[in-house]
Amino acid sequence: MVKYGLDYTRCRWILPLLLGIGVIFGIIALAGRGWLESQTLPYVHQASLWESCRRPEQGGDWNCESLMGYAWGRAAAATYLVGFLLLVICFALAIIAFAIDTLRFNFIRGIGGLLFVAAVFSIMGLVIYPVKFSTEIEMTGVNMFSWAYGFGWTTAIMEICLGFFFCCLPNYEDQILGNVKPTYFYSSP
Repeated sequence: MVKYGLDYTRCRWILPLLLGIGVIFGIIALAGRGWLESQTLPYVHQASLWESCRRPEQGGDWNCESLMGYAWGRAAAATYLVGFLLLVICFALAIIAFAIDTLRFNFIRGIGGLLFVAAVFSIMGLVIYPVKFSTEIEMTGVNMFSWAYGFGWTTAIMEICLGFFFCCLPNYEDQILGNVKPTYFYSSP
């Protein structure tokens, strides 16, 4: 990306594309019912960020209880949702920033800072949920935090990594815009 500059059409949209993937992972985490699942037989418990469901025996009907009745459930959902909304805002700002012909590098650094704030909120929600869930909800058998919870952590890690990329990108402004003459390490005879 640095070698060809951001005007190189295939490299210009890599960071917004990665933010878009982070948004998709965040949607999966918010909508997924696999935050917690029974790991062994009988498979009688599964939970999402919004509710906890259990059934009396294998093949029975699920009885669901909203986690919004608990203060920690509302706190976990709210903090993760705020982190996700900040991620969506960063995605929109990145599309705008990279669509402008002359990049505003201070604007890009601001997106990186906002991504770090989003990561803090996401991690707060991802830590509150398992700590309070395992202490306040009765669980049967062996349970595991599953795929949707993993997508939530993947989103948080992407927010941190992309925050570093967006913050460090302005340090290479001259190289990206092609204002630096390339240096060669060989001499011709």
